[in-house]
Amino acid sequence: MRTEPLSLRRAPSRLLTGSVLTVFAVFFVLPVLWLVLAATKTDRQLVHDSPLSFGSWHALADNWHALSGFQDGAILQWLGNSALYAVVSLVITLCVSVPAGYALAMTEFRGRRTLLVATLIVMLMPSATLVVPLFLEINAAHLIGTMWSIVLPYAFYPFGVYLTYIYFSTAVPKDLLAAARMDGCSEFGVFRHVALPLATPVVALVGFFSFVANWTNYFLPYVMLPESDQMPVQVGVGNLLSNVPQFNPAAGSLAIERPQLALATLVAITPVLVVFLFAQRFLVGGMLAGATKE
Repeated sequence: MRTEPLSLRRAPSRLLTGSVLTVFAVFFVLPVLWLVLAATKTDRQLVHDSPLSFGSWHALADNWHALSGFQDGAILQWLGNSALYAVVSLVITLCVSVPAGYALAMTEFRGRRTLLVATLIVMLMPSATLVVPLFLEINAAHLIGTMWSIVLPYAFYPFGVYLTYIYFSTAVPKDLLAAARMDGCSEFGVFRHVALPLATPVVALVGFFSFVANWTNYFLPYVMLPESDQMPVQVGVGNLLSNVPQFNPAAGSLAIERPQLALATLVAITPVLVVFLFAQRFLVGGMLAGATKE
């Protein structure tokens, strides 16, 4: 009986893999590459030159000078606002979500299951559906137009609570915690000195997801913050979009060009990429957290 060579038998799977990677490149990589190259062109080059051609470093510098000069450096103000909102929310998220997940995993109390179900439901709800009730709640507290109208709603992070709950339930040895209690450690001491060091990967994962969610948050700041100097960078990029004549014919004297808008988009996503590059080692460990039971 004749047997086909191994390379021939693997050919269909290789063809399928190559096809999937090609589709991925077309739909995901090419748009990002176009965006990077668009920032190096003049508006005329963007329209008439090849979409994937490089413009010039001079055009890139001119686009940055025009962008940084928009509303007296508003882009830098927006970046600072985003950093402030994201970092403050992140600190509160870690201080609340990690202990809450530990408590849900390690203690039994009345209403625990109801609280878990409520956390899961809120986690699965689209954030846009909560904007109106959040607006009414923040307005009742007289916080509209302040930093806290953005920080507080995103600081209490249901996904972070549920993720740490899963980790502490499955990946932390219960015998180790029991031994610490027998040695006279208080419950807070067990959490602080035993459970928390073991949870470093999942804490990093929660922190990364929280930072990304806060940095890319658009709709809530758009509703809560009426002043331009309070906007985070995502809302600021939307403001820039309304000042591009090709997208808004009513754009006035502050009009900017499309390559400058592309550059603003790159500037807006750069901090997330930097955080990802520095945190990826912890993220891999966090994603595998809870994958096996003790």
